[in-house]
Amino acid sequence: MQVEALSHGFAWTLFTVNTIAAIIFVIILLKNKKFIPVFKGKPAHMGNVLLWGIIGFFLAMAGQILGAAIESMFGVEAGSENTELLSNIAKTAPIIIFPMVLFAPFLEEVVFRRILFGGLYRKTNFWIAAIASAVVFAAVHNELQHLLMYLMPGLAFAFVYYKTKRLLTPMIAHFLMNGFVTVVQWNAEKLQQLQDMQQSIITFLL
Repeated sequence: MQVEALSHGFAWTLFTVNTIAAIIFVIILLKNKKFIPVFKGKPAHMGNVLLWGIIGFFLAMAGQILGAAIESMFGVEAGSENTELLSNIAKTAPIIIFPMVLFAPFLEEVVFRRILFGGLYRKTNFWIAAIASAVVFAAVHNELQHLLMYLMPGLAFAFVYYKTKRLLTPMIAHFLMNGFVTVVQWNAEKLQQLQDMQQSIITFLL
């Protein structure tokens, strides 16, 4: 009961804080429309934004898999403790899914892509801005052993932002990635059972 109470308390606190932060960010963005544009040229149409958002999701997932593979070569165990912890809390307090899947992509993309990447891009170039913002993005997740695994999606989000000149694009990619990871974590036991069943069938047939 104590663990359940702590999970609900943490989930509702995170939901409340993120909701307030999201409202503040929206107000700031609406009042200061000159804040949004970073790149020269015409922003992509919404169809292309959606397409590149989906592409960004696949790039981010592929990058994360590659990053995890490289980390494993150096003896770093696969899996994120943060993601596992949040997923376990979600099973008790589903309200935490909103901060994880909706608020995080919005807030993090404003901070890391528009403010950090966008600010650095104006003073340097794409690669310096992308790598620097991705490193900070990875570091703030407080899992330095998985620095590379977080850095790769950060680069993917910066790329699709640069490609379409719209902040909505990395938000879509980030939303899809967080949503996918949440669904996988939520159904981890079922997926493991399915994998074990498939392995048993293959073993029987062989």
